[in-house]
Amino acid sequence: MAPAGASASPPEGPPGRRTAWSEGVQRLREDATTEPGRLRIIGAVLAALIMLFGAVSVWEISDRATAAADVVDRSQPLSADAASIYRSLADADTTSSSGFLLGAQEPREVRRRYEKDIANASRLLVSAAANTGGSEEAREQITLLSEQLPRYTGLIEQARATNRQGLPLGGAYLRYANEQMATQLLPAAQRLYEAETRRLHTDDDAARSWPLGSLALGLLTLAALVWAQRRNYRHTNRVFNHGLVAATAASVVVLLWLSVGHTVARSSLSEARADGQESMKVLNDARIASLQARASENLTLIARGAVLAEDKKSDKYDVDFTNNMNQLDAGLATALLLAGDDAGREPVSRAADGVEQWKKRHQAAREADVKGDYEAALPQVVGDEQHKQSSGAAFDTVDASLEQAVAHEQREFTRAARNGLGALGGLVTGSAVLAVIGATAALLGIGRRLSEYR
Repeated sequence: MAPAGASASPPEGPPGRRTAWSEGVQRLREDATTEPGRLRIIGAVLAALIMLFGAVSVWEISDRATAAADVVDRSQPLSADAASIYRSLADADTTSSSGFLLGAQEPREVRRRYEKDIANASRLLVSAAANTGGSEEAREQITLLSEQLPRYTGLIEQARATNRQGLPLGGAYLRYANEQMATQLLPAAQRLYEAETRRLHTDDDAARSWPLGSLALGLLTLAALVWAQRRNYRHTNRVFNHGLVAATAASVVVLLWLSVGHTVARSSLSEARADGQESMKVLNDARIASLQARASENLTLIARGAVLAEDKKSDKYDVDFTNNMNQLDAGLATALLLAGDDAGREPVSRAADGVEQWKKRHQAAREADVKGDYEAALPQVVGDEQHKQSSGAAFDTVDASLEQAVAHEQREFTRAARNGLGALGGLVTGSAVLAVIGATAALLGIGRRLSEYR
């Protein structure tokens, strides 16, 4: 018993438990007070840095390689298909008006061209619906086009059937079909093209963005390796530690490969965008302007002044023709500036020459039409055995030349974009392998120093 008057002290409890974290921190503190412990910490940090550098490099380059592959295999083909949908619809509208002018004498090749355009647009719409992915705007335009295209073709068939019967109502059906094409189908196709082009630019920007995390980690890793080797030299007076030298070499290779590979990829993708995609956009716009000009030229003869422009004096379709030709001239001038070689400039120059011939022949036909001589104006527009040098023949030259120019720029885009994708090839696997080699070499180099303390 305790003496009288003495207070009883509380019983001592069991000692408090230490967490694994606090024990780990305590061991690190203890290790840091000895050279072997410090070497273990340095080895672990170096290995972790090298592995982190490798992991971030793999992640960032994989992301950019995926974006570059999307540019080549998905977004650019979708953008090109959207442009083809627009061209097919515009060409169908132009061809239908040409066939209407020929009436019962419509050549089979004209009809086949119209049917081919409609079939091509329908096929590309189905393909776009299956591959457009998560683009809500693109899906909306595809739905609108799919709904309106059958209505347009129905109006064209009504116009053809009525025209074969010699009834003037056929012209009204054709004008209504042209209005539907101009106000609904072509604007929807334009919006689809713009949506797919925006996605192409998004993928292209992602592929060309610098892997800043990898580059920063690479420089940090090299700085840590250089510091470790300088420390090793100060403590042992040995110039080289083979393990740390090997780890440094592996890190340098990854960093250089990363920098050079991405620079080459970025340069090639920039070339594809500037010299290929931008040229194709200008050429596609020029080709569409030529198709719309041809449709307006045909409709000028079909309407015979029944549709007036906003000034209530001029023929609407003749005004549209002039505006379309101005757009075509501007587009060809820009395309010549963007063309990167003679193979790209030659078809554009040929198209420009064709436009000049087209203007002259259109003017001659227009003068005859204004005088009321429709029979003389018609063959100068659509051509016949006596009028082979028609405005239609000049349009065919322009259209064929622009098609050749677009095909050339498409090949240039694909070549440059594939070169960009190829520059990233092997970098993902190489970064991972070299990171493992570098981390292992760093541990072995530090282990060699630790063996001296045993």
